[in-house]
Formats: sequence, C-alpha cells, structure tokens
Amino acid sequence: MRAHFLAFTILAAFTSGALAQQPTTQFMSEKDIMGLIEKAKADRKNDAPMVPEPILQLAPYKAQLEYRPLKAPAAVHEKDAELFVVLQGTGDIITGGKLVNEKRVNAANLTGSDIADGQTHHVVKGDTLIVPNYTPHQVVPTGGAPIVLMTVHVPMPAPANWP
Repeated sequence: MRAHFLAFTILAAFTSGALAQQPTTQFMSEKDIMGLIEKAKADRKNDAPMVPEPILQLAPYKAQLEYRPLKAPAAVHEKDAELFVVLQGTGDIITGGKLVNEKRVNAANLTGSDIADGQTHHVVKGDTLIVPNYTPHQVVPTGGAPIVLMTVHVPMPAPANWP
C-alpha cells in the first residue's frame, strides 16, 4: 500500500511539474506563416468560407491563422475578446449592431448570417482591430482575393492584476 501511495505521489509531482514548465516565448517566422497560408489553401474543402490553421499557443492564448476566401457567418463571443491582425488582402470587418438569424453555437458563442446596423472597418495588410466580448463581428473579403488574418481570443474578464 505504501509503495502504491509513493508511486502515486511521485507521478502526481512529475505530472504537475511537467504541466507547469510551459515555454514563455514561442516564435513562428514569416516563411512558416507563408507555409500555413499555402496549407490553408490546400486544406480548404468545397466552398468553405474560412480555413483556420494554428500559429502559436501559450495557454490560455492561441494565435490562429484564418484564410478567408468568402464571407463567413457573423459571430459573438461571450467569454472572450478577439484581436484581428490582417496578414494579407483587404476586407471589411463589421462590428457592433445585431446578429441576423441569431443561433447559439455553444455555451459561449452565437452566430448569425449577417450583422444589421454594424460599423464597417475597411482593413488592409498590417491593420489591427480588437473586438470586445459580447460584440457581433463579421469578416468580409474584398478586392477579389482572400483576406488572411491572425486572430487571438483573449479570455474575459481580464485577471485582477492585468496592467
């Protein structure tokens, strides 16, 4: 019995130590990002309006590449804000207003076909936009080509000791 308890204690200590040893910095080069864009193009099925590819993850944050050749449904995230950085292309990011044909996706997210009475932000490569939680938003590619974004979901509310 003592041997089992000792083995369990060592395993628990090792496991919690391994989980605590997360890297503090991660890196992906522009060449790697360009490869992800090509992978997203290849992974696209039929007329999918968006293809996501993971960029970096450092819990609770995850940077994701979004290859968007077509207009995708609008969204509302109740538990996190969303940061958008335009990597390629041009488009409109519509924020605010009200979801049209609203449906609940899961316990923390809503979707809709469009946004009524929103504000349109015309975006190009290098532009950045953050959308607060509970705010409808939708990305629409323009210019006859896909728009490629990096997105990061930021859990809300922010920790008490946030800067």
